[in-house]
Amino acid sequence: MGFKKLFASMGMGSASVDTVLHEPHAVPGGVVQGEVRIEGGSVTQEIQALSVGLQARVEVETDDGEMHQNIEFGTQRLGGELTLHEGDSHVVPFALEVPWETPVTAFMGQQLRGMQIGVTTELAIARALDSSDLDPVDIHPLPAQQAILDAFGQLGFRFKSADMEKGHIRNTRQQLPFYQEIEFYAPEQYRGLNQVELSFVADARGMDVVLEMDKKGGLFSEGSDTFRAFPMDFDSYQQTDWAGYLNQWLAEVGGKRNWF
Repeated sequence: MGFKKLFASMGMGSASVDTVLHEPHAVPGGVVQGEVRIEGGSVTQEIQALSVGLQARVEVETDDGEMHQNIEFGTQRLGGELTLHEGDSHVVPFALEVPWETPVTAFMGQQLRGMQIGVTTELAIARALDSSDLDPVDIHPLPAQQAILDAFGQLGFRFKSADMEKGHIRNTRQQLPFYQEIEFYAPEQYRGLNQVELSFVADARGMDVVLEMDKKGGLFSEGSDTFRAFPMDFDSYQQTDWAGYLNQWLAEVGGKRNWF
């Protein structure tokens, strides 16, 4: 093996890949468009595959505590085998579908702390290290999701934090191997209540909205009056006063527990 081929197999002088997003903003169920730019290295190389997808930085509970894991989802293959000669240049356009369950990373012009989602590009090269690229993308809420977020704001709740956790919320339409939690500080009128956590699990027709008060750890504790999951239909959600709905539930639970 010559020095150029040896270095290429180690990633030095190998092909490079750069992804350019036409617009780094999207919504669940939408599309992220862009192009992948491939530049040949110092030797001819065999490209085995080219793919793009989304990647989330997810929390994982272990016996030793908590760790983070990168999980890829919504992967789309763009091309198959190709001989990339020294100095070659290729541009491959793409339209990547964003899964409906993709977590929200920004709303009201603000980034949600703790949310890391990006478009990942992988160029598989025979007998060499894979070339990869990651480009951040902002996922904005759907109108129905915005309605729930606005309802929390109307009731005086303040955003605390957000994270993505590996696991499954039972009895929902969840397909991805992780889910998002958005945490809110409770306003003073709900004395005795520390916080409320919110999750969305959407598909093309609607979504499950999952709420829990004072979560103690682990997955959602179904059966408790502090847990509520209900469906929202994208065609009819505007017919409901969501601030009133949430306030009624909070008042019912708080009354039972003498919180308020």
